[in-house]
Amino acid sequence: MYQIDFSIPKTAYFIGIGGISMSGFAELLTAMGFTIKGSDRTKSKITRHLEALGIKIVYEQTCENITSDIDFVVYTAAISESNPEYVKAKELGLPMLERAALVGQVMKNYNTAIAVAGTHGKTSTTSIASHIMMEADMDPTISVGGILPAIHGNIRIGKSSHFITEACEYTNSFLKFYPTIGIILNIEADHLDFFKDLDDIRHSFRKFAEKIPANGTLIINSDIENYEEITDGLPCRIITFSTDDASADFSAADISFDKLGCGRFTLVKSGTRCDEFQLQIVGKHNISNTLACLALSSLFDIPSETIQRGLSKYKGTERRFEYKGTCNGATIIDDYAHHPTEMTATITSARNYPHKTLWVAFQPHTYSRTKALLADLAQSLTLADKIILADIYAAREQDPGDISSADIADLITKSGKEALYLGDFEKIEDFLKKNLDTGDLLITMGAGNIVEVGESLIIH
Repeated sequence: MYQIDFSIPKTAYFIGIGGISMSGFAELLTAMGFTIKGSDRTKSKITRHLEALGIKIVYEQTCENITSDIDFVVYTAAISESNPEYVKAKELGLPMLERAALVGQVMKNYNTAIAVAGTHGKTSTTSIASHIMMEADMDPTISVGGILPAIHGNIRIGKSSHFITEACEYTNSFLKFYPTIGIILNIEADHLDFFKDLDDIRHSFRKFAEKIPANGTLIINSDIENYEEITDGLPCRIITFSTDDASADFSAADISFDKLGCGRFTLVKSGTRCDEFQLQIVGKHNISNTLACLALSSLFDIPSETIQRGLSKYKGTERRFEYKGTCNGATIIDDYAHHPTEMTATITSARNYPHKTLWVAFQPHTYSRTKALLADLAQSLTLADKIILADIYAAREQDPGDISSADIADLITKSGKEALYLGDFEKIEDFLKKNLDTGDLLITMGAGNIVEVGESLIIH
């Protein structure tokens, strides 16, 4: 594999530069003195930001874009081998790096490299930890899979030896990382277009854990079923956390929620009750995410007062229970949840948020996930009062013709609850304009572009 010499800046070309992670590392390499070029399908707020930094971006991916002055090419797992830029780079014999390999090489430049893994909660946990580390004046370099208001984007370039990033399991990307500290939040069935089954996923998380060196630390949720299979025999230090297991190294007692659903709890460390912490984010799942961050903070001896100041400043990232506005007197929230566990956590959290009727407009993400998790998706949605289904967001997939959002609606209806499959956004918006009422709460939910529904309702 091509090894980047970060002491000798060169010219790199990013295929798909507008992606949330790709864009961040394009910006990071630019700050290191590299000349960055790239392509994407459409202009966006992210690409405009990169262009303002002097990065040249083209919006048609053609072979002519790949020239001999390019030293290496970075691409995402979503790029097909038939992509004309990919093909041309291969023809020219240019060194090529998949995005995760680039991240792994970047991590080697830092004494402390923190990788946050798990089926859910990576962005939120990375963001919480980032707030604490910044409040502690650790000056970390941060790569987060969302827009974090505190850093005005998805990347923060620090000057210290601390680096923190998300570690996604899809296509085993995180096995290309080199963490000194790993966090595993949860392990569940997902990305079944790549993994064979849950055992296959657990095997990958075990391999991720094995990447941590003997002088490093793995922080893991002991609520994971048989979590010891992930940790047994590892040479590194193991720290456990849990919202339910009082025997974990870091657990929570006296859990409560304020009138907006934000959590409060008492930290129990190794059986000893410690300080109380008040969050500005909703849900029990975020208490769990915060416990992981408290365990991380203990490795750096960050004082409790500093942690609480950091927590008080974190009010979420974009698309994570994000307040968008109102329509007909109803509150509109947007959330990225697209896996049944995430959806259950979000809808349950919303129950603690002021509302008369709880609406969810859900857009399933990928055909393979919808088919594999059909019953669980339907079960999660039944927790809402009113359910509307949009068409499946295809993402990287082609429609196989054997699965539809209507199938989710049918299962919900059979369970005795009403669900409306309306399909396209225009129909959904028209229906909501007529039916949302003062005091209602609408969550636009999914990892695709369902956010546009809520934004359109607010605009109009």
